[in-house]
Amino acid sequence: MDIYQTITDRMISEMEAGVIPWKKPWMAAGKAISHTTGKPYSLLNQMLLGRAGEWLTFKQVQQENGYVRKGEKARFVVFWKFVTMKDEETEEEKEVPFLKYYNVFHISQCENIKARHAQTNPNPAKADETAEAIIRGYVKREGVTLEHREGDAAFYQPSTDCIVLPLLRQFAETAEYYGTAFHEMVHSTGHMKRLARLDSTANFGGEEYSKEELVAEIGSAALVNYAGLETDKSFTNSAAYVQNWLQALKNDKRFIVSAAGKADKAVSFILGEA
Repeated sequence: MDIYQTITDRMISEMEAGVIPWKKPWMAAGKAISHTTGKPYSLLNQMLLGRAGEWLTFKQVQQENGYVRKGEKARFVVFWKFVTMKDEETEEEKEVPFLKYYNVFHISQCENIKARHAQTNPNPAKADETAEAIIRGYVKREGVTLEHREGDAAFYQPSTDCIVLPLLRQFAETAEYYGTAFHEMVHSTGHMKRLARLDSTANFGGEEYSKEELVAEIGSAALVNYAGLETDKSFTNSAAYVQNWLQALKNDKRFIVSAAGKADKAVSFILGEA
């Protein structure tokens, strides 16, 4: 049985039923909060920061003997400060509000800083030895860096050959944690020193970028199936993810067939069968 063709056919069958809403499989670390106090920032600052989790000033990072990673950029938060001023004509003193700001860094941009106010997931995903063995074998063999960061992002960075994932406890489903890990691993097989599939000029939402997302998600679904972790929920979410990217390709399902062939090579490479 050709598992890639089978998974492709099943995904198409799911999509034939209509639009499937995709759900992010991990729990964001709540609101943007102060690392020092644990209090959430104002609604305006939540929008300015745009990312849940703990934030620190550069000085606070230094005070905890940590450091901000090279190349990381700060964001700013604003606050009103009242200043006493004297009216030049009446010489009356009055309180005048001034809008001020200061720069902060997300905890995931820092090293040697431990979260103080970690949220708890009531039913966190559990580690699976079969899936862990696949991950360990691949990253060790290929020298890929794998980092877990409490936050709201999962991605592969070709320039550093690094996979970044949220923490296991941020996921409610074991299959979806490993599906996310496998998705980024498939991306990493496209590095120039491996299968040379990634196009450095591909733009987000463009055709080449969309095709690569199809490859990664079909490969991920195949690896989740291989590890014996697939559930109806995880597979439906994979189909929804593929459907979202197919919209950028004008819903041409032929692209799935092409992506499945590349996913086949990527999965074989990850399993050490290539």
